[in-house]
Amino acid sequence: MTIGPGDGQVDAIEIEWQFDALDLRPAGRWLASLAAGTTSIAALGPVTAVPGPTIVQEDRYLDTDDWRIARAGYVLRVRNAKNKHQVTLKALADGPKGNGSGPRRRREVNEPFLGGPGRWIEDAGPVGWRVSALIGRRPLHQVLEVQTRRRPFMLHLGGEDVAEIALDETAIAIDDQNPMRLLRVEVEVQAAWVEVLAPLVEDLQRSSGLAPAALSKFEAGVLARGYVIPSAINLGPTAVTPDTTIGALADAVVRRQLGAMVAREAGTRLGEDAEELHDMRVATRRLHAALGVFVDILPPQFAALSPELAWLTQVLGSVRDLDVQLDRLDSSPEWQSTWASTPGTTAPVDELRAVMTRERDRARAILLHALDSPRYERLTSGLMALAQQGAGQRSASGHLPATGVLPGLIEQRHRAAVKASRRARRSGEAADFHKLRIRCKRLRYALEFVQDVYGEPATHFIRRLARLQDLLGGLQDCEVSMDRLHSLATRAQPPLSRASVFLMGTVAEESRREAEGLLDRARKRVKVLNGDEWQRLCGVLERLCFEEEPGTVGGIRMPITNGPPVSAPNGSSHLGLASFGHPEPIALAGPDRPEPADDLPTTGPA
Repeated sequence: MTIGPGDGQVDAIEIEWQFDALDLRPAGRWLASLAAGTTSIAALGPVTAVPGPTIVQEDRYLDTDDWRIARAGYVLRVRNAKNKHQVTLKALADGPKGNGSGPRRRREVNEPFLGGPGRWIEDAGPVGWRVSALIGRRPLHQVLEVQTRRRPFMLHLGGEDVAEIALDETAIAIDDQNPMRLLRVEVEVQAAWVEVLAPLVEDLQRSSGLAPAALSKFEAGVLARGYVIPSAINLGPTAVTPDTTIGALADAVVRRQLGAMVAREAGTRLGEDAEELHDMRVATRRLHAALGVFVDILPPQFAALSPELAWLTQVLGSVRDLDVQLDRLDSSPEWQSTWASTPGTTAPVDELRAVMTRERDRARAILLHALDSPRYERLTSGLMALAQQGAGQRSASGHLPATGVLPGLIEQRHRAAVKASRRARRSGEAADFHKLRIRCKRLRYALEFVQDVYGEPATHFIRRLARLQDLLGGLQDCEVSMDRLHSLATRAQPPLSRASVFLMGTVAEESRREAEGLLDRARKRVKVLNGDEWQRLCGVLERLCFEEEPGTVGGIRMPITNGPPVSAPNGSSHLGLASFGHPEPIALAGPDRPEPADDLPTTGPA
């Protein structure tokens, strides 16, 4: 018998102490004394160990050439034993804490091993669909072979099976002649008994001369064979200082966002945590924004990849939008009305959830297809190559101090946001507030990119801007919710029940009232765009730009344009694009430069 995930559980948490041993005989003698019933736990009675038959386990570990499963934090194991033939997807993380003597807690997902020539697990099985999502079209191959001779002992306490102690003699295939050998003692325990049995395990460790295992068998085998599993892709330096150049800043921003995007791919593929997809989408949007902010600094190859990032953002957004809608569905009190269901019929909330879930499944299938496509492969490989080269620093303008170039970039986006806020306040239309949200997002991203340069003044304004953006994001969520409910009510196939349509109308009306309240609040909140935090930030932008000598940047004398200075709302002149020129080839914004195109439509604040 096995304690924990292997005992017929499909998806569970394995809790296990692992110890290295020079000799298993002391542990055997300790277990023999336990089997004799001479050990007891106060208030719980005697603890006994019942030996089981010795078994031989043959484990094969599989992965792709680029270690997609291991990089996602899992190992894939196929186990053949006398009484167990199964495939396990096991987490690598969550090792022992403190002094290293605590138990490991690892997730295990199990599925029977079919053993067929072309079909060894079910495509839709608990392991099968997860592996398929993680590896896409890439083939699996064996990376490690492990054979273990195991002597198990079942621990009984208070008439209950509470743990299994196994004495393992393991051989890990390294080459044909010299396998790596390990002696291990493993204690797998039921979650409810961890604290109770901890002193007993400590006694086993002390009396048997055991040392906490630093590595799992898989990790030890990987190390012995000289495999290198990339934990993170090194794209280059990402540090930013106040005296950094604009090229180094552009490179650092691109590397940070690209690294975050790639790091979230595995979790997005697995699809079990909606926040993984959300974080990948945010990183993709920020990377797309960074290419726009530094379009005149970065080489044209980046601009050519910008439409591909927009495509990826849209594909990720289709799934994220439905995640948001499903969350609203489950959290909205209107759906829980006492009259929202009729005995003997499907509740409207369940009917609508089923429709939205099917839509999300279709959107997720499209997303996985996109992540497996050559298009995505070209996008990520191209971005990584450019980021690792430090393309921004190699550009003709990359050597200029960032503090001389950034004010123009920031002012351009601030001016666009102020213009959009005036239009939105005049019209009061949700569509104009949506455009304002996009402009605020562009401004916020640009400021976050340079936060390390300008410090607290930038941080304070970003916080105020984020509150406005959250408000506008809530308004957009209401609008999207109403549009989706209308679409489902009129186009769903098969048609929804009349009860569901009626309830959807009630929820849509509630969303409309919520949107009206958010509109009123947004009209008042937009004043933060020209508030005290913005004025303080403008002072810092101007001071750092001219701190060496008026008319110079980093000792380089800069030409002054003939355009009028940009004035602050109080009439004072602060640093603006028109008052500070830049030598070619930096074609930065000026009075006649068009505003950048809006981002893709989105539903919520990043």
